[in-house]
Amino acid sequence: MRHDARRQYLSLGAGELTSVATFAMLGVWAAPTILTTGKDLAAFWLALAPLLFVLLQGGAYWLLARNWVGASRMPVGLARVFGALKWLNLAVFIGGLVGIVAWWPSSWPIAALVGFTWVFGVVEYLNYFVVRLSYPARAWLLEVRHFRTPRLMRDLRLAVRR
Repeated sequence: MRHDARRQYLSLGAGELTSVATFAMLGVWAAPTILTTGKDLAAFWLALAPLLFVLLQGGAYWLLARNWVGASRMPVGLARVFGALKWLNLAVFIGGLVGIVAWWPSSWPIAALVGFTWVFGVVEYLNYFVVRLSYPARAWLLEVRHFRTPRLMRDLRLAVRR
């Protein structure tokens, strides 16, 4: 079982870090060709940065969790770091939203892209720190209604209860 969980966590961590690299590359290379004004580009990056930040944390969590899954608990120091990140993320999202409003995109399609990107980041945040939202597609409707605690938060709570 531990071996299977470690393999799954490796896949999840690598997937999240691949997402970070992919979205960052899109932001660096594709966004400037589509978003022609500095204001549009600023708004997009203010939406994308929080998403990248949360995905990076998720990838790091899964890869680090391979060390304790099925054997022990999350180290207390690491639990404190992720606990602090939970609140720092909120500040990053609020700051991003304030910046998006300040540099409001020049057209509704760009505003929709920026808004979707920011909301996607919020959903990822919720999935890691508030309520589990990711399930296999065929079971999603049945499972998401249970409002389960994300694995990261369960590990964090177990670590600080020592």
